[in-house]
Amino acid sequence: MKFRDVVIPGTGEQFSVPQGIQRIDSPSTHGWQLRYRGETKLYSDREYGGSAESLSRATKELLRRIARLPAPSGLQRTPNTSKTSQMPVGISGPLLRVRTGGSARYAIFLVSIPRFGEKPRRASVYIGSETTYTPERYEAALAKAMALREKAEKAYQRAATQAKRADARALAETL
Repeated sequence: MKFRDVVIPGTGEQFSVPQGIQRIDSPSTHGWQLRYRGETKLYSDREYGGSAESLSRATKELLRRIARLPAPSGLQRTPNTSKTSQMPVGISGPLLRVRTGGSARYAIFLVSIPRFGEKPRRASVYIGSETTYTPERYEAALAKAMALREKAEKAYQRAATQAKRADARALAETL
């Protein structure tokens, strides 16, 4: 889990704060705000008896949320606005290729396979050659490419959640 050092203005108190918790110091509010998976909650210094106790409560709630919610994966869910084709995210094509040493052309879809903690890899899904290419084969290959991408996204999400929970367990042991 990533941490950063925060110094509270005015008091000079220093804290090591986990990712997902931010310090809020405004004229009317002082405390720690938990932000995880779109949900926020403020732990006010006044309500919890000081900045150390409010940070402790925010950290405990962060650990609870990590234990029950999937980790934010960071995978792109919608196509870029500049994408000109109607293909889903992570799928390109159809692309025409020529066999090595030959002249026969064939069509494929390229699928980006995300892998947590590693570089993504690419897989190709064969559609057909110039003589075998049909709309039915196109649709079948596209369905296969989409299933391949979906399976990889689920594996990525599982791995990201497992890593986040392992980090949270390590943090919980230090508290």
